[in-house]
Amino acid sequence: MSNTIIAVDESGSYRLYLTITTEAVREAARIHGCTPLAAAALGRTLTGAGMMGLMLKSDTDRLTLQIKGDGPAEQILACADPAGHVKAYIADPAVDLPLKENGKLDVGGAVGQGSLTVIKDMGMKEPYVGRIELVSGEIAEDLTRYFTVSEQQPSSVALGVRFGADGEISAAGGMIIQVLPGASDECLTALEDMLFLMDSFTLLVQDAAAMEGPDKTKNLMDLIFGRLPEQFRPRVLEEKDIEWRCDCSRERMEAALVSIGKNDLMKIIEEDGQAELTCQFCRKSRHFDKNELISLLERAVS
Repeated sequence: MSNTIIAVDESGSYRLYLTITTEAVREAARIHGCTPLAAAALGRTLTGAGMMGLMLKSDTDRLTLQIKGDGPAEQILACADPAGHVKAYIADPAVDLPLKENGKLDVGGAVGQGSLTVIKDMGMKEPYVGRIELVSGEIAEDLTRYFTVSEQQPSSVALGVRFGADGEISAAGGMIIQVLPGASDECLTALEDMLFLMDSFTLLVQDAAAMEGPDKTKNLMDLIFGRLPEQFRPRVLEEKDIEWRCDCSRERMEAALVSIGKNDLMKIIEEDGQAELTCQFCRKSRHFDKNELISLLERAVS
């Protein structure tokens, strides 16, 4: 079954994106060798970007979510598309800090103060770029602020990564609730009350994943929205998958080498006689020998 739900309520007051991304977050953390703190920060960013990618209209649209702060994590970058493919990296996967007083991982401390930037490449002459100053560095609060300020879209964002006693990722997921034009005041009040009384989102993701049956995300939706009046409960429009997928290729790396220009490429040929490029997202390396570099030289611009 799909791990992501797109839904609206019968009154047309809000749109819901709800996802369980445990497998994608585990894969990202494995590839980058993340500490639990780095995995939490990376997983939240990856999950948020994945849901935002599903909001894109055209199959060729692409979204990049960048978080840059003065904390030890330095930078987190995630890229997504409308098909639910997402890739991400964190500049310092070894980042580690003491737990906060409430016993939770200090993602905000790892990120620090800085900015959140969303770049949408929609095939226009210039991409759309939206940027805000970080609110807390906890990522969900920052995305809530981004939607309100940059897209004038009142929203509520929840993101979470939970770890088991063995330190392994046991659950990860995300939720975006977006208020629609003409929303019912009664519905919005019910939603606010629901969110105020809601248990920890990450705990709910874990509970849903532990329930019987294959449809974990619908279990999660029922756990969260089941207490709402019937007319305000979400109705599923689409079911999709958010999954880890890196689209790097040898051809793209060739293009990167060509783009540095003849002079720099010639310098690599003369000094090193070879090149090895590593994708920052999937960590796969590709080797180019001297003859291959010489052939690329013909395509480079002076």
